[in-house]
Amino acid sequence: MASSKKTAPPSSASSAKAVEELNPKTTHYEFLGPVGAFGFVTALPLLVLFLAICCNQSGYPSTLLLDDYKTYFERLLSGDDLKAMFDPMAILVYVAFVALQAVLYVGLPGDLYPGTELRNGGRLKYRMNGFSAYHATLFIGLYFLKDTGLKPLLFVYDHWVGLATTSILFSYAIALFVYLGSFAPGALLALGGNSGNILYDYMIGRELNPRVGDFDIKFFTELRPGMIGWQVLNLCFAAKQYLDLGYITNSMILVQAFQTWYIVDSLWNEECVLTTMDITTDGFGFMLAFGLYSWVPMNYTLQARYLVDNPRDLSWMEFGLIVCLNIIGYYIFRSANSQKNEFRSNPNNPNVKDLKYLTTSKGTKLITSSWWGMSRHINYLGDWLMSLSWCLPCGFGSVVPYFYAIYFAFLLLHRERRDDHKCRTKYGKDWEKYCEIVKYRIIPGIY
Repeated sequence: MASSKKTAPPSSASSAKAVEELNPKTTHYEFLGPVGAFGFVTALPLLVLFLAICCNQSGYPSTLLLDDYKTYFERLLSGDDLKAMFDPMAILVYVAFVALQAVLYVGLPGDLYPGTELRNGGRLKYRMNGFSAYHATLFIGLYFLKDTGLKPLLFVYDHWVGLATTSILFSYAIALFVYLGSFAPGALLALGGNSGNILYDYMIGRELNPRVGDFDIKFFTELRPGMIGWQVLNLCFAAKQYLDLGYITNSMILVQAFQTWYIVDSLWNEECVLTTMDITTDGFGFMLAFGLYSWVPMNYTLQARYLVDNPRDLSWMEFGLIVCLNIIGYYIFRSANSQKNEFRSNPNNPNVKDLKYLTTSKGTKLITSSWWGMSRHINYLGDWLMSLSWCLPCGFGSVVPYFYAIYFAFLLLHRERRDDHKCRTKYGKDWEKYCEIVKYRIIPGIY
């Protein structure tokens, strides 16, 4: 087992009492506890495989109901689909891509940003070179394609089931690696991942910041393989449509443009990740590993893959309305997040110094004006509007391209409830007072 860089243990000669105080036992389960954890590690991978195996040029399910899954499980055990799932070339390509991202993370220069202060008083540093890794990946791809043309990119479409399967297996493996590593002396555990139930802790994430030397596994995973992989897969689907049709439809152009902008924006503003719950609060386990190595690249590319199999051109009115929806969503999302991040990191900045806020008994300042006076999670509204604009170019022939918007709505609702519980526990009556000022959770005037 490779040794991980751990945070410094308590000063009293690693006494059991000091360790217990630093890493208290988890007493509150999330996601229905061990039962939910079992669902996470079984049902969600099967769903990824369902969307890979049953959605192709032969047709897309009109619903996601029981009859669709009956056909899926029959196919899952057939010889041809089993062979497609365990594809040696797909395994090699997927692992090579993740390895490339790891090499770029270690090798490319980048500014070091401090994370939030940890419970033991420490503060980890993170190298910000995600955007450099993004365009380095694209330039490396262009270099190898200059002599071959676009045909090698068809590998993704032709080996899709194998790539999806590999991403799932990789998620299981990396989650097991960090779970075992969390038992090393000096590991700082996530407050929510130290229940003692093996399955639950494996799923939710036991260690807060698993590292191998200076390589922060959670931070690397947060944007690199999932987000950059999403971009690469999207471009491969655009190449497939171009080679099939001789041109790229305007619906595919919209999907590519919207999602590329979202990916580039995330990588350009990589430092904003350091204040998210994923980094500050959640442990790194199967939930995050699967979400970022498999769920994001395999499911967020559904629209581009659907438009390969079901190409369509939009009217100019449809085109314009969808563009407007995306711009509105992005404006809400980015300006709200930037305002919060600026207020936390540089409260004297002229753009945020006049914001109203509530000071809690713990000294934390909760914004009560501007974007954050409209609702407690106004950024979620912008994020969801963008997700809907990514799906609309696909038309209404199947529910499958709308899977992302549907799933994302439930995810944001649940995330808001998790955050509310955390803040209610942390701030007590101050949070109740804050909620009286900022009444709405996500949608101003409605919810």
